[in-house]
Amino acid sequence: MSAGQSSAEVAPSSSLIHPIFAGCLAALVGFAGAFPIVLKGLISAGATPAIAASGLLALCVIKGLCGVGLSWRFRMPISIAWSTPGAALLITTGMPEGGFPAAVGAFIVAAGLIVIAGLYRPFGRLVSSIPMSIASAMLAGVLLEICVAPVQAVQAQPMLALPIIAIWALGVRFARLWAVPIAVVVTALIVIFATRLAHGALDHIAPQAIFVAPTFNLSTFTSIALPLFIVTMASQNVPGLAVLRLNGYNPDVAPIFVTTGLASGVIALFGGQSINLAAITAALCAGPEAHSDPSKRWVAAATAGVTYLVLGLTAGLASAFIAASPPLLIQAVAGLALMGSMAGALASALSKEDERLPAIITFLTTASGFSALSIGPAFWGLISGGAMMLVMKFK
Repeated sequence: MSAGQSSAEVAPSSSLIHPIFAGCLAALVGFAGAFPIVLKGLISAGATPAIAASGLLALCVIKGLCGVGLSWRFRMPISIAWSTPGAALLITTGMPEGGFPAAVGAFIVAAGLIVIAGLYRPFGRLVSSIPMSIASAMLAGVLLEICVAPVQAVQAQPMLALPIIAIWALGVRFARLWAVPIAVVVTALIVIFATRLAHGALDHIAPQAIFVAPTFNLSTFTSIALPLFIVTMASQNVPGLAVLRLNGYNPDVAPIFVTTGLASGVIALFGGQSINLAAITAALCAGPEAHSDPSKRWVAAATAGVTYLVLGLTAGLASAFIAASPPLLIQAVAGLALMGSMAGALASALSKEDERLPAIITFLTTASGFSALSIGPAFWGLISGGAMMLVMKFK
């Protein structure tokens, strides 16, 4: 074998260093920046710390497997993530009537709606016909309560909150991608050194899957399942597809929606909410930074999936950390993590002048916390904004 042949054989494997690094980076940033929101959402919906850890474990394992499987099957960088806006919805909705088993039932219904969107194209088109301004305004209304938490934390615990916010702001300026993960690390250090942990708070941190039997009722369908489905589609799946298409990929959405929908149903039984196409971190795997050759970028998304499988082993420790931390401090970190999503949602909601009034009505109704007939504010926000849009377009 000649020297030329040896170098030619080595080149393909060495050329995979970039997509492998990009995939690891995407998973680490996605996990570190969002796990406080996911855990806080599950606990707000009534999960115990142990069940929340089970949900985080299930989310990491299943989305890791889906990311590897879909990327390998289609040879495209199909990145899979959890629904961070969906977790934010759980924080603002709180524990439903019937407790966490009812929330699990709502997760399963939302998962079923995603499967239907993949199998029955007219239904998918119907969901897509919801004006983006209305869907974005609903998301902004859901996020508002969480995004004001940093300000509330400064008022209540200035010595603890101000360093976290300062580090986050510097991170946004000099290393935007790492701003939230750095803020999470600083929060962990503050919790360890500046607050008193309860005895045994970090015991039993080994991850363990816990089955949760679901219950179903109409109120959780309208307050959790339907808003979770719409938020997942509008703020995750649609932008995720846009990232792929912007980088030259045009996947068939049906198998992606069916796979993530079915997987979300499995995850729900162990305490987790839905998974979907990644939106923000998808660009790390699908863009030219991952590899100059588009046909090799699928390795980045597959690597991200493998990394999520490894990160799932830290689910118990992450849950124990959240449970042992001052609630307002964790809410503040979640608010910082969602600032970008809040800004994007508001910009999208107000982008069309003739739809601004319906969007504002949607935003205000959702943010108000209005509830009637055991139905939460996100649903009423969609209804009120949609009704106003119909009135304005009526001739």
